[in-house]
Amino acid sequence: MSKKEWGSIWFLLKDILRIEKGRFASMIVFGVTEAILPYIGIIGMGKLLDAAYAGTEGRILFGYALVILLGTLILSLILNRAMESFWQKLDYTKDLESREMNAKSFSMDYEYLEDDHVQELRSRAFSKSFFGIRGWFFWHMRYIVESVVSFLFILCLFLPVIFQKREGSGGHYGFLLLTAGLCLVIGLMVWVNYQSNVHFTRKVNEIHNSMDGLNHRKRYFMELLSGAEAQKDLRINAQQNKIDQEIADNCEKLREGQLFLNSLLEKRKMIDLSTTGLTGFLIYLFVSYQAYKGMISIGSVVVYASAMVRLADAIYMFSGSIGNMKQMAMFAGDYEEYMGLKERKYTGTIPVEKRRDNRFHISFEHVSFRYPGASGSEDVIRDLTISFEIGEKMAIVGKNGSGKSTFIKLLCRLYDVTEGVIRLNGIDIRKYDPAEYSRLFAVVFQDFSIFALPLGENIASSSEVDEERVRDALSRVGLGERLTGLKSGLSTCVGKEYSEDGVAFSGGEKQKMAIARAIYKDAPFVIMDEPTAALDPLAECEVYAGFDKMVGNKTALYISHRLASCRFCEDILVFDKGRVVQRGSHEELKDQDGLYKELWEAQAQYYRQGTE
Repeated sequence: MSKKEWGSIWFLLKDILRIEKGRFASMIVFGVTEAILPYIGIIGMGKLLDAAYAGTEGRILFGYALVILLGTLILSLILNRAMESFWQKLDYTKDLESREMNAKSFSMDYEYLEDDHVQELRSRAFSKSFFGIRGWFFWHMRYIVESVVSFLFILCLFLPVIFQKREGSGGHYGFLLLTAGLCLVIGLMVWVNYQSNVHFTRKVNEIHNSMDGLNHRKRYFMELLSGAEAQKDLRINAQQNKIDQEIADNCEKLREGQLFLNSLLEKRKMIDLSTTGLTGFLIYLFVSYQAYKGMISIGSVVVYASAMVRLADAIYMFSGSIGNMKQMAMFAGDYEEYMGLKERKYTGTIPVEKRRDNRFHISFEHVSFRYPGASGSEDVIRDLTISFEIGEKMAIVGKNGSGKSTFIKLLCRLYDVTEGVIRLNGIDIRKYDPAEYSRLFAVVFQDFSIFALPLGENIASSSEVDEERVRDALSRVGLGERLTGLKSGLSTCVGKEYSEDGVAFSGGEKQKMAIARAIYKDAPFVIMDEPTAALDPLAECEVYAGFDKMVGNKTALYISHRLASCRFCEDILVFDKGRVVQRGSHEELKDQDGLYKELWEAQAQYYRQGTE
């Protein structure tokens, strides 16, 4: 393996020793006792045969047998306890690994979460083994420990034979030469076995890499077919045949890849069986020759013959596990890279000023931003300089791709600026404690998420629910009457994923829940990205009519494509190509030449009667 691959294995080992020393210890005990236990019976049986052949008294033979029995019993108890501990901890290893990776996801910069490469790293590192990367490491290390201990035992068994004095220097040197030749052949078999496993692992990696895209597509289709929303389009547009064909083609390619993997596995098994079989055959010849020459006893023949079977197994385990280390190193490299991703560039420690009036001043000073990997000519925000007071009601409008959503991401510090600075009350927002700064904002994103949790916990974003505040928030968004009709009230699960008594709420109701969640947070700054997109006209009017009541004296920053709904806002920012090209009230902007008037006149035919 390369230096980089060994580095990844070393990183994984240090990570395991840092977090799971107990699991590592149980793995060592398991591997050692499993290796030693068979030799108690093997050696004991050889001693008994030699003693019986020599005419030893029965009581002594009984003592030998009792020692063997007790030794086997004690080691069996140790093995069972170590095995139980190993398997129990191994079952939990992936869960613990998942928690650590999730904690990493929560702490890393948001930009990484939108990076396809980072998500592929997480997918590869997390899903390649049933037990996770650490569990896979434990699995193979256990076999390596067992095989190494077996090698040491077999070496100890054969040392007396190898160094036994023989008549004549020629006979002694000839025996040593024969032994050296045998060891060389065994070493060659081990090397061949190892190389075959390395070759197999490399091929498996190549196939897995080529199949990654197919597996991603397979997961997409599984999610597609399990969702009721997608099924509506499939049926209305008669797309079932097309999707069915796509799935069939994808499955066929996956099947071909799996068949190729199976053929590789069969070839590897043949090589393993051939090398271990040839090794065992040569050693049997060696032992038989020693017995024929009278250099070893009958009991020793039994011991050595049984040990050879263990040696063949040890060679198979060792070469297979070491060969698989190369494949493990690739996934360990993905794990190392993912866990090594930097957290926030600017963590900050300054607490946010506590103000009873919730009045704060935000300023963007010559701010430019481009997404990671983009060139300077692809700035989404371009030299933006604006300021506003928290406590105002503002709307942000503009064509798709004008930078509206990116502006919100920068304001909330989901991304940091490429150039310039954003200040809160005159201080660079990167100097504030991120957790405190985020408490200033309650955001309803256009692609909001309502989870399969009880309704109250969804609104409170916590298992600790202030029911009075939740009911007030739901009432403000027009869900008060709906709540009274729920049998389980705030304990009603949203959706039926985890509860048969759950309720499948409509898209509009879920959007109102997202708004209620923002109200419950009671942050001084409320941001709504198309908050009525999923609402019918009557519900939309209800939300707008109660908008002031919903947000109170907080700043309401509202992103919309429906300009008529911006009339209640005191200040409107018109974005175009990453800049604010116009600013003013609805009455001011609709009569000025510019983008707002252009957008207004394009939409006015749909609502002119209600606005003029």
